[in-house]
Amino acid sequence: MHPFIETQKEWLRNVPPFRAGDTLRVNVRVREGDKERLQAFEGVCIAKRGSGVSATFTVRKISNGIGVERIFPLHSPMIAEIGVVRRGRVRRAKLYYLRHLTGKATRIRERKAKVMVPGSESVAETGSGSGVEA
Repeated sequence: MHPFIETQKEWLRNVPPFRAGDTLRVNVRVREGDKERLQAFEGVCIAKRGSGVSATFTVRKISNGIGVERIFPLHSPMIAEIGVVRRGRVRRAKLYYLRHLTGKATRIRERKAKVMVPGSESVAETGSGSGVEA
């Protein structure tokens, strides 16, 4: 393996698997003077790019009727936690078209996750409206 990649491995963090269309809650460390606090930024992931230490992802939310986008470095120490709120079902890797939509047109359908039910050979689907508890 390339020596440059080897030096970057110490900076990589464990992040939950997510992709474009997922709603994320990103807790960002905000420094104000000598104090530090966490601020949540919750929105739809519209893009992921790059690999290794330089990977980034873009999160878009609507705040007071105005669209706000933030690009986060995936392995940044300023990110305390990345939480997946809900998984979205989309057919594209980049959702830049959401910038031109307003209101209910920006909704993304929820992706149902397949979960193995203990004690049986069958696979149950989870999501909103299904009666399976996981």
